[in-house]
Amino acid sequence: MRGLALVAALALATPAAAQLVQLKPTLTLAAARIVTDAAQAEADKRGLKVTIVVVDPAGVPIALRRLDGAPSAGPDIAIGKARTAASFGSPTAVYEQRLQKEGQLRYLTFPVMMVASEGGVPIKLEGKTLGAVGVSGGTSQEDGLIAAAGIAALEAAIAKPK
Repeated sequence: MRGLALVAALALATPAAAQLVQLKPTLTLAAARIVTDAAQAEADKRGLKVTIVVVDPAGVPIALRRLDGAPSAGPDIAIGKARTAASFGSPTAVYEQRLQKEGQLRYLTFPVMMVASEGGVPIKLEGKTLGAVGVSGGTSQEDGLIAAAGIAALEAAIAKPK
């Protein structure tokens, strides 16, 4: 109720006051389900047992799906990939490639947040990061393809005429 009053006050506020608050698009649970459903379908097609997670821009999980038989470390790794992609606004494959180059070990200094392995992909709308998907359980490349399938399904749902 208090949050509703704040939104109403901001709507009626002067333009100067409204500039102090930015409203951001937010992924819903329904959107996260579209991503996890499509990602699971891709994993099933490939015969892979993975964990799929969708996070908001702050890296807080919205949905987590651990397929039967997926490794027990999968949720932690998938969340790490998704948080890395959401925090930096770029796919984790970028950091994996950089780590493979000499002198790029500095990425290992972010042990709590940074997972430099393909499979974390930001979810963007009009250039703004809404969150990310992280996948763990296959090879890095397979995780990336599964994450991409989830995002493609969400993009198709958003683009669908109403």
